[in-house]
Amino acid sequence: MTAPIVIPPEKLAPTTLRKLVEEFVSRDGTDYGCQEISLEIKTEQVLEQVRAGQVIVIFDTASDSCNLITSTEARLWHLGGGGKA
Repeated sequence: MTAPIVIPPEKLAPTTLRKLVEEFVSRDGTDYGCQEISLEIKTEQVLEQVRAGQVIVIFDTASDSCNLITSTEARLWHLGGGGKA
């Protein structure tokens, strides 16, 4: 099994990064509880976490897909990234 590849966010076009985050926050299971939060606010919150190194962009070659994980998860997987948290 190949480990996912960490993608530095600055290597992605800003539009690509935003679309990736929008797709992530709109997935099933990303409900924020009883208070409704707009897609735009959720997206901005996660983009700030990406910029701060608290959330890492990864590419999984096995599934040919991108995902976002916390820097804590990345350390557990020995992927590096983060460091700014």
